[in-house]
Amino acid sequence: MDIEGWNVIGFHLQNQKGGTQVEHTTETYGTTSTSQAAGKAKTPYTPLRDVPQTSGFKAGDVLVVFGELFTRGYANGIVDEAERTGMKIIRSTVGRRDAEGKLRALNDEEVAAQPKPFINVPLEAGFDLEPCSQDGTSPSDQIKSVKMSEWENAKLDWAKVEDSRKRAVERFRKNVATYMKELESHIPKGANVLFAHTMAGGVPRAKILMPTMNRVFKGVGDRHMPSEQFWKSDLGRLSEMNFEEVTANTFQHLLDLSAPIRESVEKAGGQVRYVAYGYHGTEVMIQNTYQWQSYAPYVQGWAKIELEEIAKRAWNKGVKATVFNCPEILTNSSSIFQGVEVPLYTLVGALRKEGVNSSKTRDILERSKALLKPEHSFEEMMKVTDEVLSSSPVKKQSIYDQWPQHNTREQMEKLIAGSDQLIEMHKDQKQLMTFVLSEEIFRSTGYVMFHESWQPHGPVLWLGHDVLAKALVSDKTL
Repeated sequence: MDIEGWNVIGFHLQNQKGGTQVEHTTETYGTTSTSQAAGKAKTPYTPLRDVPQTSGFKAGDVLVVFGELFTRGYANGIVDEAERTGMKIIRSTVGRRDAEGKLRALNDEEVAAQPKPFINVPLEAGFDLEPCSQDGTSPSDQIKSVKMSEWENAKLDWAKVEDSRKRAVERFRKNVATYMKELESHIPKGANVLFAHTMAGGVPRAKILMPTMNRVFKGVGDRHMPSEQFWKSDLGRLSEMNFEEVTANTFQHLLDLSAPIRESVEKAGGQVRYVAYGYHGTEVMIQNTYQWQSYAPYVQGWAKIELEEIAKRAWNKGVKATVFNCPEILTNSSSIFQGVEVPLYTLVGALRKEGVNSSKTRDILERSKALLKPEHSFEEMMKVTDEVLSSSPVKKQSIYDQWPQHNTREQMEKLIAGSDQLIEMHKDQKQLMTFVLSEEIFRSTGYVMFHESWQPHGPVLWLGHDVLAKALVSDKTL
């Protein structure tokens, strides 16, 4: 095995109630690693190992979906679990853009299609479309004419960008304050409240970004573009700033501006909890063992680290806010990242390990197997995932102490080739078993997050395939 230049990670386990504190000890071969993402201290790796006890949430309590609920997304799982408990679900919107590009609330027709109660205050975050005060141009306006051959040399006026950012933050906080005033009327006296922060993403809405990012995430051979090359450009810098505003800072604004509601609920004898969806790699089944693994380049990773820091600061002030680092699923927004779904197939191995004889396992495996060509098997599929995820090019870009890492051509070609090989095993390339497995993961993630949030074990927790498979085979999930 070629081990030069990459780390062997050991684990020291310490029981922490329902979770496990995992201390990484790193022995480095051939290189010296001092990387700490974004200059922040490394977050202790704390996976939740056991399915949590049933929460204290009850009928009449309130789940606030802070952000818009779209199909095939993680938040659907926690909404389903709250509905099963009989909680009131308060839905929100990020708003829409009119023909002139101005942010607006939903119109009557759009509101009519929303389940109620629904608060029609636009919660769109980010500053990529925000006009600056100098001349009314937005950051996206500054790069709207950039051609593919010019992307790396494109330059932004950063004074205007910063002005747009400040104006967008002011707009967002003003809208959230309005939102909170309306929310107060939906919370019964004595009710407990669970806020689910669902905001993520923030790719600047300029035409040049998608073809550029396609080369970063899908390019092979001569079409491959190193993510670090993109990240160091002005386009990458703008993306990083907007990711942080959307993915991380919105959580801080939520905590700040919901403080009066939190104080009122707690004064009346209720409890307030906050959950957010993170990603920082998770454990999946590789070569019959659970191993921490991550996709690279996860360019939102720096924003996700800040999300964790916000939760830790809130926790230290006595606010029960928890970021749950979830495994990959295939969503509408993740389809650009070909290869990111390879670890998703390994849920089959986790289900077999945690409950091979359970009716839930049989059902999931039967539905998944029906999508494969008759000549292919789960064993063949797992052989491919093992070979890809344990290969040197992929492992070199999946080191916890160096997360988030940029990609390499060899790693991307390995991932994408593996992804193509797995897709070819299906009868219909538009009907993949990853859709079946994604639904089960967001369903089990919703169950675990919902019940763990009542008495959470810490501000940052990891949900690997082990605890999610345990939840599924327990017959407690939907």
